[in-house]
Amino acid sequence: MFYMLISRTRPGLTGDDFAQLGKLAQGFYDGIPPGLVLHKDWAANDGSRTFALLETEDPALLEEIQAPFRPYVDMELVPVTPVTGWTK
Repeated sequence: MFYMLISRTRPGLTGDDFAQLGKLAQGFYDGIPPGLVLHKDWAANDGSRTFALLETEDPALLEEIQAPFRPYVDMELVPVTPVTGWTK
């Protein structure tokens, strides 16, 4: 199943908070858990949020990857379905 993870950094974070957030992000990219595929991720041009297209058959993995980020980031997880048949 596919999911769009939308993340917004919480207001009022300190420089130390951003440093910790960066370490958490690097740790995630260095060790994406087996059973989870990160297809692509994007950042809004204004830096207000990020978007990640994830795929997994184990929704528990989604909770696992979100948990360390919760003190720093508000997240919305949306189940999505690829759209087909609209192009030639």
